[in-house]
Amino acid sequence: MPTLVTETPSISTEDATPEKKGTYGQILKSSALVGGSQIMNIAIGVVRTKAMAVLLGPSGFGLFGLYSSVSSLAQTLAGMGVNSSGVRQIAAAVSTQDGITIAKTVLVLRRVSILLGLLGSALMILFSRQISVLTFATDKHSGAVCWLSIAVFLTLVSASQTALIQGMRRIADLAKIQVLGALFGTLCAIPLVYFFGERGVVPSLICVAAMTIATSWWYSQKLEVASSVASSMTSAQIRHEAGALLKLGLAFMISSLITLGVAYAIRITILHRIGFEATGLYQSAWTLGGLYVGFILQAMGADFYPRLTSSADDNTECNRLVNEQAQVGLLLASPGVIASLTLAPLIVALFYSVKFAPAVDILRWICLGTMLQVISWPMGFVIVAKAKRGLFIACEVAWGVVSIALAWACIAKFGLVGAGIAYFGSYIFHTLMLYAIVSRLSGFRCSKDNVFTGMISLSLVAIVFCGFFVIPLIYSVGLGVAATIFHSIYSVRKLTSFLTPEQIPAPIRQLLTTVGLVARNKAGLAEAS
Repeated sequence: MPTLVTETPSISTEDATPEKKGTYGQILKSSALVGGSQIMNIAIGVVRTKAMAVLLGPSGFGLFGLYSSVSSLAQTLAGMGVNSSGVRQIAAAVSTQDGITIAKTVLVLRRVSILLGLLGSALMILFSRQISVLTFATDKHSGAVCWLSIAVFLTLVSASQTALIQGMRRIADLAKIQVLGALFGTLCAIPLVYFFGERGVVPSLICVAAMTIATSWWYSQKLEVASSVASSMTSAQIRHEAGALLKLGLAFMISSLITLGVAYAIRITILHRIGFEATGLYQSAWTLGGLYVGFILQAMGADFYPRLTSSADDNTECNRLVNEQAQVGLLLASPGVIASLTLAPLIVALFYSVKFAPAVDILRWICLGTMLQVISWPMGFVIVAKAKRGLFIACEVAWGVVSIALAWACIAKFGLVGAGIAYFGSYIFHTLMLYAIVSRLSGFRCSKDNVFTGMISLSLVAIVFCGFFVIPLIYSVGLGVAATIFHSIYSVRKLTSFLTPEQIPAPIRQLLTTVGLVARNKAGLAEAS
């Protein structure tokens, strides 16, 4: 049984060692790289979506959305979660520093992905008529579904290559793949739709997948992996490696299906109890609520997952990484969440229209849930890093059952806003459940520095949220703006204290020094001036 750790050492701004500062620097560097690529991806996606909407019109754009949904669902089912489990297996192999072990894992990952891609494509072709009838209520789209199987195959093979790059922590390459794949795919997709209209929709999706696999292949070929192990691997070794990959991958797939199922069940509940308009309001609030925090978590997770896997057997190091990641997550996410609470009416009107004003109250409750999601998210990775498949699935099932039960009860009691309250309640349960499990699993305890940061963040969020119910609107908005500014200053000062002067880019260092957020002697600018 792993040795339990009573408390993870706290890391204060005064006594952080260079090694620990370097760890924080790695977290922020990887977050900046992936976060920057996500911003560019979003911008490219907006351009592609806008072009498709203008060129195709409402009906054609609906067709584009349905084809995209069919492709995404097929990838989820056929992929068996291998892209996520592949990151874990590659990172674990890299931690051994054994070239042969790494090569064997890479070889099996690639072969399994190709086989799953072929299987998924074959099943799509075989059941193309049924898929067409189920999706479009007619079989005239069965031919298009057959062609769409090509995109599924290319995407699954590409996923194994990006898993390899992420598992080896080549975060800069991962960011380039995401941006270049999206850019080249968009440049090819728009002309196809422009010249062929609705007939160009499926070719455009295939083109995007082709560009993704081309860019991921280009960067994966730069990695030095021994290719001579293929002939030396026995069938028993291949089965063992593939079994480990698929077993953990199955857990990821089940998790994805549970998440999709919960979202579907909640929307169906709202639809049946309130109506179509309410379903649209909830969808808009749910999308906006997860936009900023989801962006932060995805940016941090690209490097955190493989780093944590490499230290999964060392509870002390594992817990330290979780504490550091949680603290950085809180510092990055809290100002945005407070701003979202404050400016919720403006955000809803900007992204949608004033007709969506009833979504504001739901959005604020969802913002509370996303704050807890930031706290629980790093702890959940401990279960995955330690490959506790059964426990991982059990946690997901428990969260799913509680989410649906809360939604059913809260919608009946509070109406549409009850869906937001249920979201918040589900993450209270999720956070407490994960803390109890991870404490038992690795002896995890929140560091003192983390407790202090968490108290500041959660207190400000709670004060701003409650302000909209107890004081006039003008004063509550002013309170929210003040809290956003205060927490932004606190976050910047705290984050820069984790870094050495060399880790802060010169223009940012100069700006922070000018406005007084970084001391001149710390920034290393005394000599320069």
